[in-house]
Amino acid sequence: MTVTGQLELVAIDAPDIRKLADFYAALTGWTIAHEEPDWIALRASDGQEVAFQLAPDHVPPKWPGQEQPQQLHLDLLVDGYQAAAERAVGLGATRLADGPTWVTLADPAGHPFDLCQRDGVGPELALFAVTIDTDDAAGLARFYADLMGMEITYEGPEGAMAAGYGKSVMFQQVAGYTPPRWPDPQAPQQAHLDILVEDLDAGERRAVELGARRFEDTPPSFYVFADPSGHPFCLTVES
Repeated sequence: MTVTGQLELVAIDAPDIRKLADFYAALTGWTIAHEEPDWIALRASDGQEVAFQLAPDHVPPKWPGQEQPQQLHLDLLVDGYQAAAERAVGLGATRLADGPTWVTLADPAGHPFDLCQRDGVGPELALFAVTIDTDDAAGLARFYADLMGMEITYEGPEGAMAAGYGKSVMFQQVAGYTPPRWPDPQAPQQAHLDILVEDLDAGERRAVELGARRFEDTPPSFYVFADPSGHPFCLTVES
């Protein structure tokens, strides 16, 4: 396998990144790793990061459904998911649905996320996976696995998973899937992946070879692409 890069983080759009970062920090126990006026990144003790990107014209998703779809969501592990859900509501989340071992909530910016039961998780919540909606879960899993040097660890009718170097990305099969139309704020990306590469031009060649499409009008310090399902993602280099 030709490895282009490694998953760095997922960045979530919000009109008030301080409010959203404070919400997730209080809920998860993660700490601030980096902060700028338009960007705040939280880091878990295992090194995984979730960032919040300023999007003043952000249109929140309406879950469920594809009229204003979620596009991506976080799956968080906790021992005692019902108590964690109650705490999340107290911090500003909205409870959306209950599953057998998980609760789906919307964060203060409207992004759905799941709190999933995992016995033995410590006081800090763990990021199990970023889950991406698509109409071709198996195909998108192969795209990202090849792009990020991961292995496909699961494939089934409801979705697929790619994992490697302590990180996981899931791909959820969605009927009637509606892709984002970035940068149109009326069909927002909602969130995107940042992928670290050693060389942007070599990374571009590999991404396009695998089926991505580059957006041309982007800064020279990073390249923005659409994956085969239309989700924007960024190739970046170590600063």
